[in-house]
Amino acid sequence: MSKYDFFVAGRWRNHEAVREVLEIIRASGKTAYCFIDNLYEGEKLEFDTTDVEPTISGLEKLPQDDEFIKKIFDKDMDGERSADNFLLVLPAGISGHVEAGVAYGLGKPCYAVGKPAKTETLYNIFDRIFADNDELKAWLQAA
Repeated sequence: MSKYDFFVAGRWRNHEAVREVLEIIRASGKTAYCFIDNLYEGEKLEFDTTDVEPTISGLEKLPQDDEFIKKIFDKDMDGERSADNFLLVLPAGISGHVEAGVAYGLGKPCYAVGKPAKTETLYNIFDRIFADNDELKAWLQAA
């Protein structure tokens, strides 16, 4: 049995939309792992949701093999492996799209919410792309 019903991916710069989706999932009685719950307080960088840009800029300047980067990676990958379903909140960045590929490769049902910026052939990995949060909410309530 998995630890989470959903792994919610997105981008820090879109954290408000990610938070809304996370709240919808949890309000439906489902469990979810989401990167925005991990503030890593006391580490090299603390995630400040009032202004994420300095944190993201600082994170992007760290070397790829930095122990802090590895810690974030390990925690997120453990969360992804521990979830039954994958949900990407659009617009999303490179990491969210890589995580979608990982979920697909693990054989997990993959979903997205939001309007894709353009047609992408690889978006066919998604079992469903919800147009908006209301459509996601209705689907969760019907499940």
